[in-house]
Amino acid sequence: MSLLNDIPLSALHYYLTAPYPCSYLPDMQARSQVATPALLISTPVYSELVQRGFRRSGSYTYRPYCDNCHACVPLRIVAKQFKTNRSQRRSWKQHAHLEATLHPLQDNVEYYDLYQRYQRARHKDGGMDNDDRESYQNFLLLSHVDSLLVEFREQGVLRMVSVIDLLSDGLSSVYTFYEPDLPRACFGIYNVLWQIELCRKLDLDFIYLGYWIEHSRKMAYKTQYQPAQGLLEGVWRPMDTLVSNGTQAF
Repeated sequence: MSLLNDIPLSALHYYLTAPYPCSYLPDMQARSQVATPALLISTPVYSELVQRGFRRSGSYTYRPYCDNCHACVPLRIVAKQFKTNRSQRRSWKQHAHLEATLHPLQDNVEYYDLYQRYQRARHKDGGMDNDDRESYQNFLLLSHVDSLLVEFREQGVLRMVSVIDLLSDGLSSVYTFYEPDLPRACFGIYNVLWQIELCRKLDLDFIYLGYWIEHSRKMAYKTQYQPAQGLLEGVWRPMDTLVSNGTQAF
């Protein structure tokens, strides 16, 4: 067994970033608490951090830690209890012909081209639409934990790519990008459903979807997968019991 598996969270160091513009709430300033050093954050350690509200971007492991706002709620789907609604069943049937294959994290021009098209169409002027190859690699292909890449193809044509982290109790959905020029497609919905099915096959309990913000339209889709839980005051609670009372804390 690797010695990294025995490292307690208390061995890590945590620091607060300087304030920066919030990506989700206009006119708000955000801060993050960052766990370091990255090389000590193995999969077992990272699994514990995710259970406490952290997630990663490349080798950067963080959680929101803002001065005057507690809007970000870590969210996870209870995979074994999940039941599809009518809309989700339609999306699953619509894209069931996609061929999914699992790969280690790898650089690929085809992936990067799709990533660029997706960013320009779905997140124009969001900053990531101008990511160069190195920024893309650091964001998605740099990991110190157990990660995999899933590609989805339709008759050989690349339609969607997902990066997923394997945790002790579930899967963490890192990022997904897909073909943006097929207006009737429901790739995003299908992808979450596919990850739930993978979680069940692996006999794991949760799909971690990152953060949910009640008043952010970008985050609204995350509550469509039920039952879900949010981390409130250090306890994972059913999402339908969470209220907008400004008391959320990790």
